[in-house]
Amino acid sequence: MPLEAVSLPSRPDAPLPDVPQLVGEVYAQAPAPLRSSLVEQLMRPLGLLSLVAVAGGAFARLKSRSGWHDGPPPMEHLREISAADVAALAEHVQQVSSDAIDALLQGLANSPLLAGSAIAAVLAVWFARQGRRRA
Repeated sequence: MPLEAVSLPSRPDAPLPDVPQLVGEVYAQAPAPLRSSLVEQLMRPLGLLSLVAVAGGAFARLKSRSGWHDGPPPMEHLREISAADVAALAEHVQQVSSDAIDALLQGLANSPLLAGSAIAAVLAVWFARQGRRRA
């Protein structure tokens, strides 16, 4: 679902896009610096063994390539990472650490690079619904 196709639900109880799919779409449409930051944040709570189990080991290879271990991955290394890979990584992180996904989504919702986009609006609705569920 391209960013242009992401839209606010027509009813308050209508389902929102799946969070991992939404994160994958953000990655697909984001400029390179945001892509790098997004991958770094998603990889942070996972160990190497977890990274091997996701997306055919693409993120474990990314982490081990060129001795990169901390900070955002080099942008030239992200060429091999697809939106589907990032969605799979987000799904794994969501199972391991919901706090990490919440922090990532909050950062995306506040990103000036996404301001005014359909994704930012969907994220705002997602957070509003999450707040109602927790209350």
